[in-house]
Amino acid sequence: MSPFHLPLLRAPALIISTLVLPSISVVFLHTRISSPAHPDGVRAPFEDETQTAVAYLEPCDDPARLRPVHARLIRFGVLHSRCSPFHWNCVMRAYLRLALPLPTLRAFAQMSRTGVPPDTYTMPIALKATCHLFAVDLGRQLHCAAVKHGLQLNEYCESGLISVYAKAGDFPSARKLFDQNSHRKLGSWNAIISGLAQGGLAEETIGLFMELRRCGLVPDDVTMVSVASACGSIGDFKLAQQVHKCVLQARAREVGSTDVLLHNSLVDMYGKCGRTDLAYMVFARMPRRDVSTWTSMIMGLAMHGQAADAVAFFRQMVWDGCSVRPNHVTFVSVLSACAHGGLVEEGMQFFRQMTVEYGIEPTFAHYGCVVDMLGRVGRLAEARGVVEGMPMMANSVILGTLLGSCEKHGNVEVGEWVAERLVELEPWNDGVYVVLSNIYANKGLWGEVERLRRLMRDKNVAKHPGYSLATPSV
Repeated sequence: MSPFHLPLLRAPALIISTLVLPSISVVFLHTRISSPAHPDGVRAPFEDETQTAVAYLEPCDDPARLRPVHARLIRFGVLHSRCSPFHWNCVMRAYLRLALPLPTLRAFAQMSRTGVPPDTYTMPIALKATCHLFAVDLGRQLHCAAVKHGLQLNEYCESGLISVYAKAGDFPSARKLFDQNSHRKLGSWNAIISGLAQGGLAEETIGLFMELRRCGLVPDDVTMVSVASACGSIGDFKLAQQVHKCVLQARAREVGSTDVLLHNSLVDMYGKCGRTDLAYMVFARMPRRDVSTWTSMIMGLAMHGQAADAVAFFRQMVWDGCSVRPNHVTFVSVLSACAHGGLVEEGMQFFRQMTVEYGIEPTFAHYGCVVDMLGRVGRLAEARGVVEGMPMMANSVILGTLLGSCEKHGNVEVGEWVAERLVELEPWNDGVYVVLSNIYANKGLWGEVERLRRLMRDKNVAKHPGYSLATPSV
């Protein structure tokens, strides 16, 4: 028995217990399994375990088919009768392909218990499943296992470990692991660059990319997607042009490849840099577009005041025979455009369309856009009705948006109603008192202004002075 199963069983959030597997076996022991080799669904004996395992696991495209196959592998002793990790790798890969990280890790724990050592294929699969769960504690246990079996310097294991730490937000550990190997491959560079970009560390991402170029390595599509995303976060147009040039060079080395994700990152990058004309040029030349392509274009237009164009793009996406269905992010983009452009009727129509036609449940982001949209044009009673009709309690962002609209339009009644709820959520927030005081002052209610100031003193709430900070462009 391997000692590795003990710390796994102590992880309370994951509960990677091998006791789950026998229960699966009992439930599906006599399940009829359909496969390409047996279209009638009759169970076939596992004469050749190696070929049969792969043949049955590869076609599984849903958990309902995969679990019976896994149960039969256990029943016939295919997994426990061999010292090779090959069969375990097949099972783990099948679960991971269906985006089932917990069963993947349970299979890994079971494999460890049987004494089968992981190989250079096992560890990357387990690490990728851990990335899906953002489980940094489990990642450290896998790191120990990799060191124990001498796999920590394998390029795929190393990049997997860096991804686990970076995606969980443990950037010091990710960088330490990255710096330990002076002969690291491109996969490790991609892992650290992607983790930093997804963690919002845009300047560090660009710095590492420049270091990669100085080392003589050639970036690929994965690298450039992360770098383009970081460049968009910075908003530096000159840097964006240089990144685009690197993208074109990377594409020239892969003739005939059309990576939608890479083009989407360029559309998003130019949109965030304020060059929606260049974003549209990339968009128009794409041979294939997905929902992220349309959403990035709509969001870029919405961010820079081109509300009518954003709405036109959304309608083209929905009505002009486009096979792409909008998702919740798409609706946040178009509702934001309507809010900034004063297109209230169109925005309310899209909000209803989202729930009725597409069955998308509104989130805080959607309600926030609607409240902002109504508040900007002075329809504060309707905005209050939207807040009161929310199935969840409104957060401070939504209430703060409505309070700001009340200050703009001088609505004392709704302002007092919002401030009362904001104080319940954030009693320490001095901004609530200041904005409500401004509403009273604009209406000449100086007695109420003085009452609020006394209340702030009694509650020891002090107004924090504002400040500004100028930073040079990267």
